[in-house]
Amino acid sequence: MTVKTRVLIVDDHPMVAEGIRAILETYDDLLVVGTLSNGREAIDQVEALDPDVILLDLNMPQVNGLAATEMILERRPDTRILILSMHDSGEYIATALNHGAMGYLLKDVPTEEVKRAIDTVMAGSLYMCTGATASLRPSLGYGREALTSREQTILLELAQGRSNKEVAVALDISVRTVETHRKNIKRKLGISSTAGLTRYAMEHGVLQGTGTGR
Repeated sequence: MTVKTRVLIVDDHPMVAEGIRAILETYDDLLVVGTLSNGREAIDQVEALDPDVILLDLNMPQVNGLAATEMILERRPDTRILILSMHDSGEYIATALNHGAMGYLLKDVPTEEVKRAIDTVMAGSLYMCTGATASLRPSLGYGREALTSREQTILLELAQGRSNKEVAVALDISVRTVETHRKNIKRKLGISSTAGLTRYAMEHGVLQGTGTGR
């Protein structure tokens, strides 16, 4: 029996949410577990609904998509979150990724691209729709202070989910040294969270075998 990917749709526009639901329910390997209208509902119900992937609107009342992303991932760090938005500016997109989202979809993408995005993030890779990728490039931080080779090595280790202690053991350095490098990496990249480092690593090809979807 095929295990279905559980999808939750969160959008404050009912027609949008139901339209996406109708599309996704045509796929045998997907199960839509619910449609909610704001970030607060998503946070409160995520554990009961148990989604694998959440399609999350960026602009919503009560709790917006960015804040909801952070709070959901605190409770359920394995949940894949795809941001849905009408905004294609690089600043919006980079901020969403830094908050822990695994992908960004513009609301006017074709039906098959929504499915492709879900499959991509379920496989552990970042997904950016075509319009979003083009907008993101100027915001990726080229021209910032470059990472040293040691910092690049540590970024790779951290992006694979290893703790400071595990990195220290693997590289035969002290935990304090790892912490110092970690702070420098975040400062240079302008990233505040570990999840943001992982997204950066995926987007820039630091993690082998990851990318922005095909």
